[in-house]
Amino acid sequence: MNSAEIGFFGGVDAVTGSNFLFSARGKKILIDCGLYQGEKFADDRNREAFPFEPSSIDVLVVTHAHADHVGRIPKLVKDGFRGVIYSTPPTEALGRLMLLDTVHILDHEATREGRSPIYEESDVFRAMELWKTHEYYEPFQLADGLTCEFRDAGHMLGSAMMFLSMNGTTMVFTGDLGNSPSPLLRDTDPVTGASYLLMESVYGDRNHEERGERKEKLREIVARTTAHDGTLIIPVFSIERTQEFLFELNDLVEGGSLKPVPVFVDSPLGIKATEVYAKSTKYFNDAAKGRIKNGDNVFRFPRLTFTDSKEESMGIWDHKGPKVIMGGSGMLNGGRIVHHVKHYADDPHSTVLLVGYQAAGTPGRRLLEGAREIRLYGESTRIRSKVEVLNGYSGHKDMDHLLDFVETGADTLKKIFVAIGEPKAAMFLSQRIRDYLGLEAAVPTPGEKVTLGF
Repeated sequence: MNSAEIGFFGGVDAVTGSNFLFSARGKKILIDCGLYQGEKFADDRNREAFPFEPSSIDVLVVTHAHADHVGRIPKLVKDGFRGVIYSTPPTEALGRLMLLDTVHILDHEATREGRSPIYEESDVFRAMELWKTHEYYEPFQLADGLTCEFRDAGHMLGSAMMFLSMNGTTMVFTGDLGNSPSPLLRDTDPVTGASYLLMESVYGDRNHEERGERKEKLREIVARTTAHDGTLIIPVFSIERTQEFLFELNDLVEGGSLKPVPVFVDSPLGIKATEVYAKSTKYFNDAAKGRIKNGDNVFRFPRLTFTDSKEESMGIWDHKGPKVIMGGSGMLNGGRIVHHVKHYADDPHSTVLLVGYQAAGTPGRRLLEGAREIRLYGESTRIRSKVEVLNGYSGHKDMDHLLDFVETGADTLKKIFVAIGEPKAAMFLSQRIRDYLGLEAAVPTPGEKVTLGF
């Protein structure tokens, strides 16, 4: 029997910074190369040297285009990587947008701190020159006798699990797993036929609201806030959550469940990503494709405005009366949305709605945990507006559905590595897998290397 080695170099003991190294057949295959994220958009750990020689990596395989999975790719290239990058076509398109947006955020942070940026725009373009794509369910060769196949993770447009197969044995890297069913995307594929699994655990110790409740709760929060002439501020990830909320608001407004109010999408990245979504409807689920086929522009509805320029963004405050503002970042650690939170912080009729995972150390996390005085752009800000939390729109599976996912592969799985989560969530999920499914599950440590039989 041959062997392979897996190294855990990021996304361990944390949600962000995903970075795993699979070595087999004389090849080094890197899975994801993401940014660590904390109070700032990029944690200081991102400046450190990689724990491997970038020039020694043969292939980088990318699960999806969120910054915590792709954000250090230009640094990898800057430091010597010259191999091939593979992903699905939507991930390549969205990855380009994400990295070009990220480089400007990093430059802004570096200038404010009097340091040089982690990488520059030229490094992004060099990375994109190395990028190639494969569709779902089309195996391709990484080395003699080693193949990779992308299967749908259901997390965001183009998100994929990596099925790496050799000698009839398969290891799966999940990346992030979607909170299926999604209003837009197909459900997560099962993990059948795998021997080894490295999976995420962001919500490994808790469940979301029932799916049937989330749209009604969203409607209630919009209606309640705007009824008092308040502003609803939604810090939202520019890719996937923005498009999902547009889809849901489209349904509520055009279906008559919600009175039209001004809605502003204040995110250049979110606007560009929405254009990619609109051109990629073949990846949507059947219900969403059916609505589009029947003539519904699912990302448009009355009184919706996309504000691309800074001048348009600043002009939002001139719109008196009720309104909704969406924009990144989803954790309030950067982006235009921070200005809006600061502007309306003293208004008790306004609401900040948290809808996604909030990493430890971020302003969003502190709001989630009950703090009402947070630092925004280096200044202490007292939040007198309301704060609401709606986890039903999370892009990640919750505790019970993560377990259900593992169960789809229970007949063949030999060992499961639980990562991409905070320690408490990862440990809790691994214990549940052992207790409920009787499978071997472990939580890796940073820098750990494990040899697997293939």
